[in-house]
Amino acid sequence: MDFRRLKYFLAVAEELHFGRAATRLDMAQPPLSRQIAALEEDIGVLLFDRSRSQIRLTQAGEVLRDHARQIFERLDAALRETRLVGAGGAGRLRIAFVGSASHGVLPTLIKSFRSFYPDVELALSALNNAELQRALIAREIDIAVARPELKDEEFRREHLVREKLILALPDNSPLAARPEIRFADLVDQTFVLYPRRPRPGYADVVLGICEREGIEPAKLELTQDFQSAISLVSVGVGLSVVPESVAQTTRPGVTYRPYTGHNPGTGLTVHARLDNRAPQVMNFLEITRKFARVSDAAETRRLPHRS
Repeated sequence: MDFRRLKYFLAVAEELHFGRAATRLDMAQPPLSRQIAALEEDIGVLLFDRSRSQIRLTQAGEVLRDHARQIFERLDAALRETRLVGAGGAGRLRIAFVGSASHGVLPTLIKSFRSFYPDVELALSALNNAELQRALIAREIDIAVARPELKDEEFRREHLVREKLILALPDNSPLAARPEIRFADLVDQTFVLYPRRPRPGYADVVLGICEREGIEPAKLELTQDFQSAISLVSVGVGLSVVPESVAQTTRPGVTYRPYTGHNPGTGLTVHARLDNRAPQVMNFLEITRKFARVSDAAETRRLPHRS
């Protein structure tokens, strides 16, 4: 049985009149009658009781009518869902990000994407830069949010945000009471940096600041990720140098302070594979571009004007 004959049957079953059914189907009545007769022959049962005054469904016809309605309803739903997924309005998007990104603009970006595409299922996970690069190459994720960026010619990238670096100090540190902290004053401090590997990495950015300021940490504690570093700071192991946005989230045992001295800043970049043009991915990158433009404009307004 093909869908065309089933469609013809359902029209006649609902109209109970060959003329009206033919008009509904935009076809002549004789071919419609032949198609219904061929359908009855194919399945070996009578579907209609025919008389000169009216036609009625047989019991077998009623069963087929009910199933035909369900079949076409499910087919319509399948086509609607397929079109929605194909346009990026549904489906699944796998996003991974560095841990420190969860304290800044990334949650707002994700909320913005959800507001435009509420039917897209988001799978979120936190990974370091090395893991992000491996997972994106292996197609285990669709979007990678790295700090500051991943180096690979096979990735497309969109700038998200740029921000200053600040100090994360144990809340009982004497440094926290100072009105101003110079980076050069940290010479006798233990630095808690991340990641432990691979190197070079973000830890080397901070060590570069130390070299620029002419100091060497009294001791160096390397952890694998941002969360581990902040945990060590909270129990007084040492201080860390972190993105400014981290201060938006309070952490017991940790206080955040700006410093004076060399501050190269840091940024977040959104990546996807060049060969991944799934509409969900392209829609996320487009939202990122718009979000970054708004954020950059807001930052420009916030900065003091130079005379």
